[in-house]
Amino acid sequence: MSAEAPPRETISVGDISVTYLPDGEASVSETALFPAGTPELWNAHRELFDADGKLLLSLGTFLIRTGDRKILVDLGFGDHTVDFPAADGVFRSGQLLTSLREEGLAPEDIDTVFYTHMHIDHVGWTAQNDALTFGNARHLVGEGEVEYWQSLGDNPMAAVGPDPDGVLAPLEGRIDAVSDGSVIAPGISVVATPGHTPGHCSLVVSSGQDRALLLGDVLHCPVQLADNEVSLVFEVDAELGKKTRARILGELEGDPDTVAAQCHLTGSAFGRVLRGRSRRTWTSLASQGVS
Repeated sequence: MSAEAPPRETISVGDISVTYLPDGEASVSETALFPAGTPELWNAHRELFDADGKLLLSLGTFLIRTGDRKILVDLGFGDHTVDFPAADGVFRSGQLLTSLREEGLAPEDIDTVFYTHMHIDHVGWTAQNDALTFGNARHLVGEGEVEYWQSLGDNPMAAVGPDPDGVLAPLEGRIDAVSDGSVIAPGISVVATPGHTPGHCSLVVSSGQDRALLLGDVLHCPVQLADNEVSLVFEVDAELGKKTRARILGELEGDPDTVAAQCHLTGSAFGRVLRGRSRRTWTSLASQGVS
């Protein structure tokens, strides 16, 4: 069966709801994006590939609703369909505002935007026509993240980061830095998870006895549970990223009741990290019959 991007889906974390909002999908070359992956490893995970034999990655964001708060975690790729030569593939996107509308919300209803980091597939809906798309929202990002991207100049890595004019300029004076342990709303706190980018952060959502961890890009693909050496080619600090991933996955494995959320996975954006006989595995909530 060919891989499919997750649908719009919601989980409850106590009194807090977390909804995956699709924005699009990317069909890419697994060897271009994850050069350390072996043919044997990929052959064991053919369920991750689309009908054309490309690795399928979803593109989307998460909506958190708690009390009267409405928070978006990341902003997808934006209203684009583009060839992406660095990934030997194509990114097809543009659904986020429709997904939000299907939840009964408009951009002006969002009070907070939290960026796990500022790669282009996480900041795409930041602004339209030089104005912030979510103009009533406070925008938050891990400390050092904006400064890193501003410092790159002509460095080739800048090509996968936020556009200086289309993203960073509209955010000037409208974005605040957060750090490990920052609380952005009751029950929602920041966990520093650097490596993928310098200011990369994840979010812990807790209510009552329930807990979820919104990973950001600590993990991109289930093959990374089988082999932690498989890193995305665009990691800023791959060695630190491996250490962070091992730490976070170890914590999740030791707490199987915690739901993890990741916006690039197929089938379902929500799942759990479990320990098999010889290695960690990702079990999606869809495969567990949970919606």
